[in-house]
Formats: sequence, C-alpha cells, structure tokens
Amino acid sequence: MNLRHVFVVLGKELTDAVRDRRSLLSAFVYPLTGPVLVVGLFHVIIDAQDIDEPVHLPVAGAEYAPGLLDHLRRHDIEVEPAPADPEAAVRTGSAVAVLTVPPDFGERFREGRSIEVELLVESSRKEGRSSVSRVEHAIARYSGQVGVLRLLARGVDPQLVRPIALVSVDLATPRQRAAEVIGVIPMFVIMAAFIGGMYVATDSTAGERERGSLEPLLTNPVDRRALAGGKWIATAVMSAASLVLTVVTSSIALNYANLEELGISVQIGITDALAIAGVMLPLALLAAGVQLLVASFARSFREAQTYLSLLMFVPMLPGMYMMAASLDPAPWMGFVPVLAQQVIMTSVLRGEGLDVSMTLLSLIVSLVFGLVGVGCTARLFKRERIIFGA
Repeated sequence: MNLRHVFVVLGKELTDAVRDRRSLLSAFVYPLTGPVLVVGLFHVIIDAQDIDEPVHLPVAGAEYAPGLLDHLRRHDIEVEPAPADPEAAVRTGSAVAVLTVPPDFGERFREGRSIEVELLVESSRKEGRSSVSRVEHAIARYSGQVGVLRLLARGVDPQLVRPIALVSVDLATPRQRAAEVIGVIPMFVIMAAFIGGMYVATDSTAGERERGSLEPLLTNPVDRRALAGGKWIATAVMSAASLVLTVVTSSIALNYANLEELGISVQIGITDALAIAGVMLPLALLAAGVQLLVASFARSFREAQTYLSLLMFVPMLPGMYMMAASLDPAPWMGFVPVLAQQVIMTSVLRGEGLDVSMTLLSLIVSLVFGLVGVGCTARLFKRERIIFGA
C-alpha cells in the first residue's frame, strides 16, 4: 500500500468536506449546541427546586388548625383560601397542592388522638414536586414536635419511642455527586464521535456511488486499501474535531452551570479536559471505520444516512444504562468499545483519576475495530455490486 496514495485521497476528502457546508454543519452544530442545551436543562431544574421562594398552599378548613398553619407560615409556606373545587384545581395545575383539614381537628388534637389531614397532589406534574415535598416535611416536623410534647406532658421520655437513631453519613464528595447528575455528558461526547464523521463517511461512499464518481475513482491502478484508508482518516479527522469541540464546550458550559445550588460541585480544568479528549479520541477511529463499512452497503446517500442513523443507537446504550444504574470499573470493560470510554470518562468526572491500563486497552481495541472496518471496506471496493450499486 502506497502511503502517498492514502494522503492524496485524504486531502481530496477533507477538501470536499470543508467546502461542503452541510458536512461542516452536521459535524459542528451538535458539539456547539448539545452541551449548552444540557446546561440550560440544569438551570431549569435549579429554578424548579428553588427553596428561597415561598410555597403557596391553599387550605380548606384553615380555621380548624391555627397552630398547624402558624407552623407552616414559619417555614415559608403561605396559606391561602382553598378554591371552590380543590380536586379540579390540583388536576388542572392551578394549585400545586391543596391541604384539607377536618372539622374535628381541634377536638381530636385536645384529646391527644391521631388526626388525618389530606394533601391533594398531582404526582405526574414535575414542576410541583419540590413544593409538595416542602409541605410534607413541614407537616411531618409539626407532627413530630406535637408528639414529643405529648410524651413530655405524660412524663415519658421521648427517646423511649426512638430506641435506634439512624444517622446517615454521605461519604461521596461534591464532585462524585455531581458526576451522577451530569452523567449525560459522557454520552454526548461519545455521540459526537459518531455524528462528526457521519456525513463524510456517507458522502465518500454511497454519495460518490450515487453521483457516479466512485466508479472512475476505482478504475485507477490504486490499492483499494489506500482508497479506504484515506477515506477512513478523513472521516476520523472530522469525528475527532467534533469530539474535541464537544469536550471543550462541555467543559466551559459545566463551569457556568451553577450546580452548587443543587448541593453539588464540578469544575473541569484543562488537565481533566485533556484527559477526557485523550480517552475519547480513539473512538473517532472506531466510528469512522464502522461507518465507512456500513455506508458502503447502501445504494444511495439517503439509504446510507438511514443505516448510520440506526447505528447511532449502539453507542447510546452504555450511556443510557449507566444513567439508570451504577457500573463499577472492571478489567473486562477495556475490551468493549464505547463502554470502556464511558466508564473511564465517568471516573475522570468523579475525580477518581485516569485508569491507564484500561485507557491503553480501549485505545488498542478501538484501533483494531477501526482497522477491521477499513479492511472490510477495502475488500468491498473490489466487488462490482458495491461499485455499481447493482
């Protein structure tokens, strides 16, 4: 295989990619907008859980429980008159919750009996969960205080009814807690490796066949491995550029996300960003090789886009799983492309350092898969069915 031929094909493909605005748009819009949208989502979550603003709570039968209402007001819960139809108000969202106090509240309170108050909520509405939780905790604290006073009035030590006091000690650092919240970022970076080069892989195979330029290209006395290798490197360059840009924009965006308001902290410095980029870059080689191979089977540009769009679900699976469940690093993960990068990047975000052995293993495995894809693509270029699209 002549390396000069490889670089000639590489130069031609990169020139076409740079001149084509659709190629640049597909490669760089995602890394520029994706992390920003995620950080915007964090701001929405922070605003929804803002504990500084008072909770507006309509109460039906407020006159029956003045002590309870005073307690609620002291905890920044503003008591309001109940609507005519409390259930309809909660269902339609005009009220986050409605508290209903029974008429016999005062009588049962004086007798030291248990009292049942109803809190009407609509649990499917996410925007009211924080307010409902604050109301529930305030009522629970009031109930606990009254219970303690009742025991003391009867000469009973309140500790007798609490033989075991559970104290939960969270050993997770703010950065480790933050990694659980921003677990979507590694998946964004991994997806960038597949999105960035998708257009180049499609255009340099199915696109050229559809335009009729692939046949004259393959009539030249050039090793098919050189042709496939040049297209592979060009695709990998665009994938790597998209990946690095995603890491940069994610790092900048997360540093301005104000996650401290959620009780977590994350600051991605230059060292961490370089480590993440170094871990993820081998994915560009793997993604380029697989995408070239898949796109070579397509008869048209649109068909190749369909195949590669379906292929995008594969790198999403490890990220979706790790967002739902914890997965401790294990040596065998280094042999699984995408999963290894996902685990390594999560460890870096958690501040646990870089697993060098798994990083090197994932690099080798990704390179091998990429080379296998290029080799198979070169073999396909020798078939008439692939060349002519028959």
